[in-house]
Formats: sequence, C-alpha cells, structure tokens
Amino acid sequence: MSAFQIMRTTRLHQLKLAAALLCALTAGTAFGQAAPAAAPATGTAPANPGSGFLPPASSDAHVVDAIRVVVNDEVITRNELRGRVAQIVQRLRSQNTQLPPQADLERQVLEAMIVERAQVQLAKEMGVRVDDRQLDAAIGRIAQDQKMSVQDMRNQMEKEGMAFASFREEIRNEIMMQRLREHEVDSKIQVSDAEIDTFLAAEKAAAADRIEIDIAQILVGIPANATPEQIAARRARADEVLRQLRTGADFAKVAATYSDAGDALKGGAIGWREADRLPPIFSTELRKLGAGQVTPVIKTNVGFYILKLVDKRSLAAAATPDQAVVEQTRARHILMKATPTMPAAEVKRKLEELKAKLDSKAATFEDLARQNSQDNGSASKGGDLGWLYPGDVMPEFETAMAALKPNEISGVVETPFGFHLIQVLERKSEDVTAQKERNRARQIIRERKVGEAFEDWAREVRDRAYVEFREEG
Repeated sequence: MSAFQIMRTTRLHQLKLAAALLCALTAGTAFGQAAPAAAPATGTAPANPGSGFLPPASSDAHVVDAIRVVVNDEVITRNELRGRVAQIVQRLRSQNTQLPPQADLERQVLEAMIVERAQVQLAKEMGVRVDDRQLDAAIGRIAQDQKMSVQDMRNQMEKEGMAFASFREEIRNEIMMQRLREHEVDSKIQVSDAEIDTFLAAEKAAAADRIEIDIAQILVGIPANATPEQIAARRARADEVLRQLRTGADFAKVAATYSDAGDALKGGAIGWREADRLPPIFSTELRKLGAGQVTPVIKTNVGFYILKLVDKRSLAAAATPDQAVVEQTRARHILMKATPTMPAAEVKRKLEELKAKLDSKAATFEDLARQNSQDNGSASKGGDLGWLYPGDVMPEFETAMAALKPNEISGVVETPFGFHLIQVLERKSEDVTAQKERNRARQIIRERKVGEAFEDWAREVRDRAYVEFREEG
C-alpha cells in the first residue's frame, strides 16, 4: 500500500484525539481537575508506608499537608484532594445540582483520583509518553476549539484561580490515558461481517420504533473476584438507592453520593443516546419507561445499574438511507524527496526537467516513475496509486489532483512527504450507500463493545493497584 493511501487513518486518529480532548474540556474534566495554584506538588513523591510528611524540627512546627492515599509508589495528598473537591463543588453549583454530603463527595472524588493515578502510572510503565511539543499542539487545538488564543485561555484560567501548569499536566495525563485506552481496549475490539448483517437486519425490522433517549445512571460496582457476601452487600446498597429514588430523592444528588461510575459527580448524566446504541439489557428496560422514571436494579458483570429516562424522542428513520455518491480519481505520481546531498531546490529542478520530457512526449510517465519515484509502494507500478477516495491523500496532493483534467500532468507539488508530479488518469462516481450503512453499523457495534470492555479494563487496573488509605489527622 502506498504511503499516501494510509494518511486517511492517520488523520482520523488525529481528529479523534482532538475530539476526545474537547469533550474532556467541555465536560469540565480538564479544568475541573486542575489543582489550585496553592497546592504543593507532592502528588508524585514516593510513599514511605507507615509514615506521613514530617514537619521541620522546631517548637512551633505544624503539618501543612498529609498523605490521604498511597497509590502504588505515589501519593495523593490532603491538599490535592481538597483542591479537586473545591473544583467539583464549583461545577455542581454552576449546574444547580444538589450537593451530596461532604463525606460522600470526598469519597467519590478520591476514588476518581485513584483510578486516574493508576491509569497514568500504567501508561508510563508501558512507555506511553507525551512530549512538550505534542502537548503544546493539543493545548493549541483546545484553545482554537474554544475560539481563543492559548494566552487568552491561560489568562481566563488564572483569573478563575486555576494554575496553568497544573492544567497542562492534566491534559498530558488525559492524552496518556487516551493512548493507553486505545492500546489496551480499543485496538482489541473486532466487529465481524456477521455481526453487521445481524444488526442491519434487526434495525430494518425495528425502523419504525427507533428512538433517542436522554438518560442518567447510577452504578453500584462489584469488585473483581468478589465473594457472594460482597455481591449481596452491593445488591443491598443498590436496592437502598432504588428505594430512595422511588420515594422522591433527587437522582443527581443520589448519583453523586452513591454511584461508582465516572460520571457520578455530574449527577450521573449520560445525555442523549440512540436506544439501539445501548446494550440490549439497558434499552429493553428503558423502552418501558416514561420521562422521569427509573429502571429496576439491572445486574451486569460490572455491577448493579439504575437508569433514569430523562426524556425521549422519535428519530422517525426513513425507510431507506440517503444515497451517498462519491467521486473517485485514478491517479499516478512521481515522488522525490530532499536529502542532505540533494536539497529541495535541486529536487524541484529535477522534477521540472522530467515534466518537460513528459510535455514533449520524450518519455512516458510510467518509465519516468519507475526510474525516479521514491514511493516504494507505487514506483514499480509506474507510479499508479489506483482509485482514490476523497481524504485518501494529503490535502496539498488532493487539491492539486482535483484541479487536473484526465491525462493532465501537474507542476511540482510539495507535501510533507516530498515533491510530486501528479497525473490524473480517469474519474468515476460510485454509489457507496450500502458501504456507508455498513460502516455506520460497524461503528455502533464497536461503540457498544468498547464501552463494555473499557468498564471491565478500568476496574481491573484499579483492582491491581496497591492502594493504602491513611487516616485523617
């Protein structure tokens, strides 16, 4: 496969990462998790089991911070926890969400910090790194998505009492955890053609019944390798949660108090989802509800769920999908790269000489490509790249190619790969409606599998971590 034909995947990966970072920011994760400037940077100091921080040896010495939790070989300090709790409280109040009792809120926040710390540590152990150049680029994209400069974003954060250095490290951790998840979970998910066929058949049969639902969740988690007694205790806790909800308790407050899910501190809010994109065990129960009602306790391998149907609306799916037609281009090229022994100016001059030969018909494109092109994937085929879809090649290449008529040859075109001569051989339009529908089905099935697999994986990472709680004092 030519190097140009794999750029589509690379660009999609970059967009996915940018989208993940934007979601983290708008959900409050990135800003909400930034420690206040006054918090000491002690979260990464090695722990000495059995001892806390010692004050200076003086008569009026006093402890200014203390270890709350040891996570493997790192610690979470009291000041770090207080800073995170303060940010969460600020966010809940801005959303007009009732605050849970302080002890419950601290327990939830501390557990979220433990999970995050364990995942970041695992990422580092596996060699996942995010250098400053990559971090700067990611922060630049976040600022751009917020329609402000990086400096403006920094000024706004500092005005609100948030340390920009802490924010940078939170984004670095977000990227590391995203890459770890892609390696450990996403990359291992497979969707078969048989699964797609089954999904499309079921979707067609249920087309008239397609709905979108706004939901919230409470999860009472089950530890890995739990004993029957532990499972029974967690079930009892879930039953108590359901009792409170059915006697009028506020769902968001109960979620913030009891839920073990990552969205607990957002009141358990998940948002709008197509019912078909949810695990069947959930969608079946949710379809029975009216707005504002909650499901019975639903047991899964992760724990006990209680879901709330906030609202629902019909999607009124069309009987047939919209037709999707794309134009494909068959093209070939000659690629030459600048090197220390052949600078860019000399490369361009060489390609201009080849272009003159082609224009005068002194040589054929195929022969010159075989003799001169440095694209190993296409040179032996006379530079032929085959049929290209929109987005298959770099933007500079695609723009130049789109301007050419069949059999016309471009001037020298520069891309990040080097310098090119491009010739368009022919074009055609192709109806890709069926393939588009299959791709959509594949994505829906994949999302389901990834969600379930991620919950299992995150719990395993948490359970494998050495966690030692220290008494307050």
